[in-house]
Amino acid sequence: MKYLPLIWSELFRRKTRTILTLLSILAAFLLFGLLNGVRTSFAEAGQSANGAERLQTGSRLSFIQTLPISLLPRIKQVEGVADTTYANWFGGAYQDPRNQIFSFAVAPNYLDLYPEIEVSAAEREAFASTRTGILVGEALMRRFGWKVGQKIPLQSTIFPNSDGSKNWAFDIVGVLHNANDADGGWNDQLLLLHYKYFEESTPYVDGDVGWYVSRITDVNQADRVAAAIDALSANSDHETKTMTEQAATANWMKQMADIGLIVGSIMGAVFFTLLLLTGNTMAQAVRERIPELAVLKTIGFRDGAVLGLVLAESVLLVLIGGVLGLGLAAGLGPAITTISGGVISMPAVDASSWLLGLGLMVAIGLLVGALPAMRAMRLNIVDALAGR
Repeated sequence: MKYLPLIWSELFRRKTRTILTLLSILAAFLLFGLLNGVRTSFAEAGQSANGAERLQTGSRLSFIQTLPISLLPRIKQVEGVADTTYANWFGGAYQDPRNQIFSFAVAPNYLDLYPEIEVSAAEREAFASTRTGILVGEALMRRFGWKVGQKIPLQSTIFPNSDGSKNWAFDIVGVLHNANDADGGWNDQLLLLHYKYFEESTPYVDGDVGWYVSRITDVNQADRVAAAIDALSANSDHETKTMTEQAATANWMKQMADIGLIVGSIMGAVFFTLLLLTGNTMAQAVRERIPELAVLKTIGFRDGAVLGLVLAESVLLVLIGGVLGLGLAAGLGPAITTISGGVISMPAVDASSWLLGLGLMVAIGLLVGALPAMRAMRLNIVDALAGR
């Protein structure tokens, strides 16, 4: 710590260059904080104590392929299955096709398998008795300013209704809450409608469902139960693939887009550019100070001390910019979510992101400072003072 004033002084010797470099590092780690939060959010989708008890059964071919409703009683009879429900994509959008909503047509017992979703008894009764009724997540209610009792138009991007158009009308009868203030994942973004009304109103669904959800009695038997469910339709034209809820959610996401690959590719390009930029800054800074480094050696600084000073300067540079960037991401993410009313939902920068970010800062600092530090350590005093 006694050399910190010296390191700080050298770091800001060229203030303009240092500030521009810091802004580049800040931007890189701001992007890292926001994108890593998104990646973590997708990776953790389906991870919950309740989710561990659920298996999802979909088509082995593709998640857009449907399955016959006749599988329902057969799945229920599989040993280890406590209860089974089903759902189907609706593909809803509000006012504009870009306002996509996670909307599912669900069986009457769908919510029984999702205890983390809380709906009042009165609202569940209203949902059961209202043919065009829908239950809407809290975040969606805030996003569009909807209220219980309101009739809303939705456009299905997939299914036409009985009159041939893709315009549907629904009545909001209740709100989906997260039980015990738990992290509901996608639950506060969901919209649920009656499968029976959906099936009767569109000519493209006739006794088929999108996927089944089964609650199992013992999570340790999940693999065996999944294999038994898939055996029911083996060698048929509707073979199934049963997975845990987390695996199924990840599989859906990857069929639409590999979020991890996309985020990794973007961050790889950003950090590669950052390495070149910061490395050039450090190389230039050391090159300008060769006579001064020679003086330090002359007055007794050992080679290791000179090496450490340059590496510390490099790491400090990246740490300052990186911490500012991650700190900005930590404040900006929730602010964007609040200001947009949930239209843009940015996950918080959690402890794992901070630890990974700090590790990257130190690693990048050491990497970009290594060559300049080695050059400083190997300086010949006479040649350096002579300008050779």
